Amino acid sequence: MKGRVALVTGATGGLGTAMCKKLYQDGYKVVGNYHTKEKADKWMQQMKSEGFDIPLFYGDVSDFNSAKSMIEQIEKEVGPIDILVNNAGITRDTRLIKMTYEQWDAVIKTNLYSVFNCTRNVIEKMIERKFGRIINISSVNGQRGQIGQCNYSAAKAGMHGFTKSLALEVAKYGITVNTISPGYVATDMVMAVREDILAKIIEQIPVGRLGGTHEIAFLVSFLASDEASFITGANYSINGGQHMY
Repeated sequence: MKGRVALVTGATGGLGTAMCKKLYQDGYKVVGNYHTKEKADKWMQQMKSEGFDIPLFYGDVSDFNSAKSMIEQIEKEVGPIDILVNNAGITRDTRLIKMTYEQWDAVIKTNLYSVFNCTRNVIEKMIERKFGRIINISSVNGQRGQIGQCNYSAAKAGMHGFTKSLALEVAKYGITVNTISPGYVATDMVMAVREDILAKIIEQIPVGRLGGTHEIAFLVSFLASDEASFITGANYSINGGQHMY
């Protein structure tokens, strides 16, 4: 694992931060992607204060050329990307009858186009090196749907088809492609939900609590490891039993 470069998109969010820390502790050269400079600066200061040396690189992953430039810069300054965690995502929730084209477009581009944009720009060199790990962060709502999330659920469901198809294409080159579908996790975004609504959400989770960001990060770490080399094209549900199929 030492020397392998791991890129986490959407690194400054709750899940992204936990993934970066775990991969760093595992000995990877971890780099993160950011989109908002002010948030990135605060994140870098916090990481350094905790002893994590994780550089951030700007890139609008919803835009192909911006993602390409970011990856080229990382490969030049840090090294070839061995592990790609497609974690960047946004929400623009509203029922379809009120959803604007802009709300649809922003979520599809950020949550799904980004997977193509980043993966397309690392896959050729992974094939050349005969090694790679692509880990796509989907959602329980990409499996079961959710009111007010036609855009988000469509994007997250699209990841599954992408994962399975690409896994078949690159398996012979030592590259695995898998998806993780978290349920409700105690990120800042979830914890900002109104207390009574949050209580109702937790009531629907059989284990009786929200997931921890560290639990998602542990699964990312496992799928990035050599020990997971026989797992590809899979989707891992990690939702406390809230949705089973």
